[in-house]
Amino acid sequence: MQNSRIYGGWLVGVNFDLNDLQAFRAVVELGSFRKAAEAVSISQPALSRRIEKLEEALGVRLFERTTRSVTLTTVGRVFAPSAEQLLDDLDVALLGIRDVSTSRLGHVTIACVPSVAYYFLPNVVATYHSRYPRIRVKLLDSGANEVLGAVISGEADFGVSFMGSQEPEVEFKILLQERFVAACRRDHPLARKKRVSWSELYEHDYVSVDKTSGNRLLLDQALTAVSPKQPSVCETRHVTTLLGLIEAGLGVAAVPSMAMPAHDHPILTGVPLVDPVVTRRVGIVRRRGRPLTPAAQQFYQTILDTKHTAVAGAKTAKASK
Repeated sequence: MQNSRIYGGWLVGVNFDLNDLQAFRAVVELGSFRKAAEAVSISQPALSRRIEKLEEALGVRLFERTTRSVTLTTVGRVFAPSAEQLLDDLDVALLGIRDVSTSRLGHVTIACVPSVAYYFLPNVVATYHSRYPRIRVKLLDSGANEVLGAVISGEADFGVSFMGSQEPEVEFKILLQERFVAACRRDHPLARKKRVSWSELYEHDYVSVDKTSGNRLLLDQALTAVSPKQPSVCETRHVTTLLGLIEAGLGVAAVPSMAMPAHDHPILTGVPLVDPVVTRRVGIVRRRGRPLTPAAQQFYQTILDTKHTAVAGAKTAKASK
């Protein structure tokens, strides 16, 4: 392969081919020569020769090898993003020419808030894996701010979150809109109500997400006219943790309906919150002007194709009172 383009400070104009780069990426992703050889459908000695050829062409050692482990050298860690960029650029160039399912090894990285990762994406990932079993999926389950940062920086191909619609650097495609509900134990007085006002909610012991949470920012903006009479019993960063605290009897909490467990949960239930009704929009966040790799494009399309099924599954948690 003769290529004089510069990637991440590397001048690519030396004698190696794409098979060598794909072998390198496979070892980086899988951390094993044996597993990488299986992934690219060649023998382990053949894969080792490809790595050696790449190292000779670059004039550096990319991996430290022992009988038990394979790790990137310092130079290898620097080179890895450049190799990834080169392969991604080629994939984008070939998008529409070949089916992503023919790739011997590929990957997609999705950033998502924990409630989406837990209740919305599992069915999507299962469907995608059945269609493209050779493509590895990595989920970065983080807070909304971290999801946005991962998308903007390029760490993630795209994200699924409820923040980003106001950001000029990203596009936001809405998937669903959900309301906040009062999460409580079934033996709690609020569980017998058809609806609960925010003022009523805050008359009881409650737990909440802290100020680092995107949900907290959303609620603070929507509830400027509602002042809790007392501070929360406990704060945490993620909604999923709140549910464990509620189940333990520490109080009630306002959570997105998607985060609620199934309606027949033996301990927890959700009651719609009113005065005001507060909703959040969950959507796909992607950086403007950045084309998706074929693997990411197919995952993006799988979300759209399976949205109704995934949303139906998520809505089993939604109070219908």
